[in-house]
Amino acid sequence: MKKIILDLDTGIDDALAISYILGSPEVELIGITSTFGNVVLEQGIRNDLAITDLLGHPEVPVYRGQSHALTADSFTVSDISAFIHGKNGIGDVEIPDSKRTVETDMNAVDFIIASVKKYGKDLTFVPTGPETNIAKALQKAPEIKDEIGNIVMMGGALTVCGNSAPWVEANISQDPEACDLLFRSGAPVTMIGLDVTLQTLMTYEHSEQWRGIGTPAATFLADMVDFYIKAYETTSPHLGGCGLHDPLAAAVAVDPTLVTTLPINMKVETEAPTRGRTIGDNTRLNNSKKTMQVAVGVDVDRFLNEFMTRIGNLAASAK
Repeated sequence: MKKIILDLDTGIDDALAISYILGSPEVELIGITSTFGNVVLEQGIRNDLAITDLLGHPEVPVYRGQSHALTADSFTVSDISAFIHGKNGIGDVEIPDSKRTVETDMNAVDFIIASVKKYGKDLTFVPTGPETNIAKALQKAPEIKDEIGNIVMMGGALTVCGNSAPWVEANISQDPEACDLLFRSGAPVTMIGLDVTLQTLMTYEHSEQWRGIGTPAATFLADMVDFYIKAYETTSPHLGGCGLHDPLAAAVAVDPTLVTTLPINMKVETEAPTRGRTIGDNTRLNNSKKTMQVAVGVDVDRFLNEFMTRIGNLAASAK
């Protein structure tokens, strides 16, 4: 069975990624590594513990990751992140705190390395925030690039403009140096960027299907997503729904055939004025070995069906 680590800055779509993986019986979520981004690190840890409890999976351990970018000393949540995800990261919906605590035997970086050593090619790492934790792991144990099964990340944009600035996607903007390190490391990476995630949209009609299930977990998910959709009505009214960014990356970790990809060696620009842009690396353009795949197409209908079914089944079973 494929093993999954979710690396999260747990806002609304990260919560949906957790739900998707827990609703996928063919994979095992062996742990969550927390980071900063949509929320500060401590809020993300709180959300991860509370959400896995509410969804009926208190066995999932949560590990403390990096609290700021490689080149920074601190982190502050942006106003736009708070607007989109709410002050608590989960649409300002209140759910009970977990009685569990973050793991203390090791931190996120050491857990990533230990998991690669234990599971090898059976492990897929899914970062849906900044790439700081995996970058630190690669700095500490560079050999894991050849040992891990795959890294399926949500972030970047190749064929469309960004959402943090015209040239940069929000996750990449949090730590361009970390993502550049990952892209150039030679690790196997599948980039699930705005090219495909903005084609996968959830509407109020979808959230009402979950609300009708009637369990506390289903009500939480519906209320949280409605907050997200309402934010999108202000930031991206042309879409007609909210983008399912992080859950699409989670879904591709389970089933890579959901997307079509372009093999290309990538880099991240780390200097102004285009800092954070994800683009092909000219210095490796003609290398026969392509270590990255960039999603450029997605089977929208099949993904949405799997998304609604898997998370709906999970919410119904979480009494």
